[in-house]
Amino acid sequence: MNTQPNTQYKPKILLARAIFPQALAKLEETFEVRSNQADRVLSPEELQKELSEVVGALVTGSECIDAKALAHAKDLKVVANISVGYNNFDVPAMTAAGVMATNTPDVLTDTTADFGFALLMATARRITESEHWVRNGHWDKWSIVNNPLGMDLHHSTIGIIGMGRIGQGIAKRALGFGMKVIYHNRSRLSEADEKACHAQYVSKEELLRSADHVILVLPYTAENHHTIGVKEIALMKPTATLVNIARGGIVDDLALAQALKENKIFAAGLDVFEGEPVVNPELLKLSNVVIAPHIASATEKTRRAMVDLAVENLRAALAGKKPPSLINAEAFKT
Repeated sequence: MNTQPNTQYKPKILLARAIFPQALAKLEETFEVRSNQADRVLSPEELQKELSEVVGALVTGSECIDAKALAHAKDLKVVANISVGYNNFDVPAMTAAGVMATNTPDVLTDTTADFGFALLMATARRITESEHWVRNGHWDKWSIVNNPLGMDLHHSTIGIIGMGRIGQGIAKRALGFGMKVIYHNRSRLSEADEKACHAQYVSKEELLRSADHVILVLPYTAENHHTIGVKEIALMKPTATLVNIARGGIVDDLALAQALKENKIFAAGLDVFEGEPVVNPELLKLSNVVIAPHIASATEKTRRAMVDLAVENLRAALAGKKPPSLINAEAFKT
């Protein structure tokens, strides 16, 4: 950790991971910044020590903010997640410690929805597999039947599990392909939102049975752990695809690998994994899986917007103001 020298008192903050240099320089005008521009993932013990010495922190999904991490963080007021998801936060523990928790919703909605649809297309049309096929010298002629044959998206049925901002964004993109949109969500959308997405609410079981393409966009919670496992995959069509741009742990990766190996479903597109950055080795052996390294929000414009919003949340909290995307309102004291 590099601590910048001060000629006057500045509140200490932690940047647990690397951010854009321009944003770092701006923060250094106001704060004493404990920076990690080497982008090394801190151990739990290192994170606990760092949090004990600062009033605020910017973190990512790699940093688990739980009771143990907060045990000695007596001066900590806010932890700003540079992510819309916050399953790395123990929100009750943070609230009990009087620490505000924030995230970065909205700014990554369209970028993530774009990527979700791109991953769906790559999966259904076997783009990654086809590229490898060409690179490995297997393409010696055009053929009607002896090229990698994929599944159509146009006029098919897409099933979206998790119909928040990103899920609705994917639904609207699906309309351009003439797809029928069905969805399952913890709570049903308003009639106006369903109409805007041309989406029909169904049970999870009906969605899995009916959809040609299933895409997961739900937050990770204890209740959502292994939302897709052996039983759920067995309900799907053998010609169906499964795309996960939500969080690792929502899919039982080992069960999925076995199903793909046995051709119980056609293919899968995965941007997130259980235990990432480690990927289940059984998935890596398969050609009918498109794999990406958790990059659904990874455009420069969007990542800058995420950092900017996280910084705005942190600044507001440390100025005694309510952060714009506060998760635990109970921790805010006027």
